[in-house]
Amino acid sequence: MRYGSLRALALACVVLAAPAAAAPDPAVQPVQTFYDTLLDAMKHAKELGVKGRFDKLKPVIEQSFDLPGMTRLSVGPMWNGMSAQEQQGLTAALSRYTVASYASNFNGYDGEKFVVDPASTPRQADRLVASKLVTKSETIPFNYRMREVNGSWKVLDIFLNGYVSQIAKQRSDFGATLQAGGAAALEKKINALSDKLMKE
Repeated sequence: MRYGSLRALALACVVLAAPAAAAPDPAVQPVQTFYDTLLDAMKHAKELGVKGRFDKLKPVIEQSFDLPGMTRLSVGPMWNGMSAQEQQGLTAALSRYTVASYASNFNGYDGEKFVVDPASTPRQADRLVASKLVTKSETIPFNYRMREVNGSWKVLDIFLNGYVSQIAKQRSDFGATLQAGGAAALEKKINALSDKLMKE
């Protein structure tokens, strides 16, 4: 056998012996997809305006976030006593508020980058995805609690600074309004917050 053939055989053995590349973590992908779109919206923030950023972010947030689940947890125990119409109204209001918050707060680009851990960690039946926003002056951790919904992993909660639950904060913020005026009052309050965020 010629040297060239021996070398080719050796290379083939190395390729066959190499372990297969690990498949992408399905719980991580929604976070990465969301960040990719958010970063693009930031880079074109001025030309898009807040309405353009909202329209750009809305589809990916609806795809990557479990917005009905987030609404239910944010409302808390009173959710089960509400009518289907009230639940739908609150879900629509909180979904709009979630998108408006990102469209309003991420309104420019100055070299920021999002770094996502490629492997999630178990949290009972859920998964936890670690990430961070890196700016010129600081690094801010954002951890995502992911839940499988109809075969797809979706964001159920976000831990600001790595540990402050967005769901817990919203439940605290919404409690007094719910107690005083029920679902209708809370829906009105959330929509008013969104209207304020959508003003340039």
